[in-house]
Amino acid sequence: MRYIIPIIAIFLSIHLFSQSTIRGFVYDKATGEPIIMANVLIKGTKIGASTDANGFFSFTKLQPGTYTIKVQFIGYDTATVSITVKDKEVITRKIYLSESSVLLQQVDVSAERTDKVEQVRISVNKITPKQIERIPSMGSEPDFAQYVQVLPGVIFTGDQGGQLYIRGGAPIQNKVMLDGMVIYNPFHSIGFFSVFDSDIIRTADVYTGGFNAEYGGRISSVMDIITKDGNRNRQAGKISASTFGSKLLLEGPILKGEDLSKTSISYVFSAKTSYIRESSKLLYSYVDSAGIPFSFNDFYGKVSLNTENGSKWNVFGFRFTDDVKYKALSRFNWKSGGIGSNIILVPAGSPFLFKTNFSYSKYEITLKESDDLPRNSEINGFNLGLSFNYFMGKNELNYGIETYGFKTDFNYYNAIGRLIDQVQNTTEIAAFVKYKIAREKFVIEPGFRLQYYASLIKMSPEPRLGAKYLVSDNFRLKLASGIYSQNFISANSDRDVVNLFYGFLSSPEVSDLPAKFDGKDVKSSIQRAAHIVAGFEYDVNNYLDINIEGYYKRFLQLTNINRNKIFDDTGDNWQIPDLIKKDFILENGKAYGADVTMKYEYKRNYFWLAYSLGFVDRYDGFVTYAPIYDRRHNINIVATRTLGKNLDWELSVRWNYGSGFPFSKTAGYYEQLQLTDVNTDLSSTNALLGVLYGELNAGRLPSYHRLDLTLKKTIEFSKNSTMEINFACTNVYNRANIFYYDRIRSKRVNQLPIIPSVGMNLTF
Repeated sequence: MRYIIPIIAIFLSIHLFSQSTIRGFVYDKATGEPIIMANVLIKGTKIGASTDANGFFSFTKLQPGTYTIKVQFIGYDTATVSITVKDKEVITRKIYLSESSVLLQQVDVSAERTDKVEQVRISVNKITPKQIERIPSMGSEPDFAQYVQVLPGVIFTGDQGGQLYIRGGAPIQNKVMLDGMVIYNPFHSIGFFSVFDSDIIRTADVYTGGFNAEYGGRISSVMDIITKDGNRNRQAGKISASTFGSKLLLEGPILKGEDLSKTSISYVFSAKTSYIRESSKLLYSYVDSAGIPFSFNDFYGKVSLNTENGSKWNVFGFRFTDDVKYKALSRFNWKSGGIGSNIILVPAGSPFLFKTNFSYSKYEITLKESDDLPRNSEINGFNLGLSFNYFMGKNELNYGIETYGFKTDFNYYNAIGRLIDQVQNTTEIAAFVKYKIAREKFVIEPGFRLQYYASLIKMSPEPRLGAKYLVSDNFRLKLASGIYSQNFISANSDRDVVNLFYGFLSSPEVSDLPAKFDGKDVKSSIQRAAHIVAGFEYDVNNYLDINIEGYYKRFLQLTNINRNKIFDDTGDNWQIPDLIKKDFILENGKAYGADVTMKYEYKRNYFWLAYSLGFVDRYDGFVTYAPIYDRRHNINIVATRTLGKNLDWELSVRWNYGSGFPFSKTAGYYEQLQLTDVNTDLSSTNALLGVLYGELNAGRLPSYHRLDLTLKKTIEFSKNSTMEINFACTNVYNRANIFYYDRIRSKRVNQLPIIPSVGMNLTF
């Protein structure tokens, strides 16, 4: 704390020279929603900007005078506003765009290119609902989970029990935020669906590495999702149903101002459910007569207060549940819930934005396998953040503080039935600063984060850097690097029949770790990593973009559950090696590779290609091995074509190929006697079948590939009312992709076969 307070005091005392400023927000006139990536220009000058996730733009260092602001965005009429600004004056304006029947493809490209030139944008994919709709979908609704799977650097383990691994990082190393709140599990056990309703997402930024100082607490990746506020003009909604599930979306004004420039209150509510466990018994009985073993329920609600000057206050809450019943498992389920709030203040007369967020959430997960030993984990806690954004021409200063407090309660039995448990309260405090320097030929973003782990009395200084050099208007070089740390560790086992259980633990005390790792004394339990990413982006023309990035992640220290624990860590066992008595072990490792993406978009056609080459390894102090998500090659191809005279048909195709995952081969079997005490009668005791494993993850599973198709028909009843009929098919050519191998029964279990579906949704 003695380091954090002076740093924050210094930044809070920064006095920026007086300057004239024109800033504002760009909104959709029909709904009141912010428009992202709108092109905002000052006519007669070369000054321009693109709006952010809140529709915000800012022009500073202006001379007194009258300026004409021009705003353009594809699908909307151009808006012009004349603004007169005095010396040292700060003026805020709201600008509203009306929908147009004229397509301005060149404006869309221009806005995106402005963002490419003025932002570093390395190892980040910006996702909008429009992009998600281009992916073939299961049932009647596109889903965020299906889109994330086609991003470069993202490895997905399949339709059932699917987990996301991003550039060599495990799921526990991925930070997911919803309106500033940490979400501990964003994806359901059936890999087609996330907990998020795509219709309430305004924007989502997925950082696959090299993220800057505003993000911390994870060592691999970040997903930052922002939801929309709800229609401020009228009551609206959407109803959908398919062979997989159904959804209801409602939104509208609670307090409607005289016009959109006045203070208003709006709401948005979403509820979706899956009934595939029941419907599959009739429709997909060829998969399993007992039905496809998944079900879930998701609820999300948000209320937004928008003021006259653009300031905003949001309050939101959610409840997500997931339930699975495999033949090889007794039961798996999880549930999470939370409530949060965030505020954006636009102070009059000051060229900065103030943002704050506060939330509380709880996540519980339970797994009961055939050994009848329950495994469960719970985490609950709060997070609070304060940040300031100062705008100085094209330069920008961003700094703030964050604090997290949470409790973990964990119980886990390893392969030999030894209990590993932990109950711990943890607090984290962080301060960060990032400064963007934009010049004609380059953009540099140096950053620094100071992360303090209070329960471990450990400070982690974390320098960050992002940079871009503009070789030409169409060709740009970019670089990012940084140091990262995290407290959370996971309790999953690579030897689970189905790798679903991702329990949460706090990093243990140093005394709970082995005294030495790789011959060196262990002095900290914090997990740390270093990233370096370099690449280039090339705009071949107005419709074709190519992006290539190479990356290297060095995992300096990782903490994992000790699956080899046999003895209790007590004074009586002081002579027993740490390897077989400590609850945790240490590892390190590395991940490196390259990602190539190509995007083509012109009129009726959209094409996306993402290829990832990756290498991942771990070293536990004795052996180097490949983790279960070490996939060499991963290819995703997406193509969309709008059809029909009235452009009311759309065909989408996705093909995914992935080389085989590592696994441990079966070396043999043995009789596992169940000894309750020294008086156990072996002649009358039933033994279990134990498995002898070969070299850890030395084998490779068969490759994975799958083709998905979706055909959509849109029927327009009125300006605000449309119906969409959706015909979809997953795994079109019925590829037998392996799920897992049941070693006890010597039987291969596959992922889902061909699954056709039909759905319909009505927007009103």
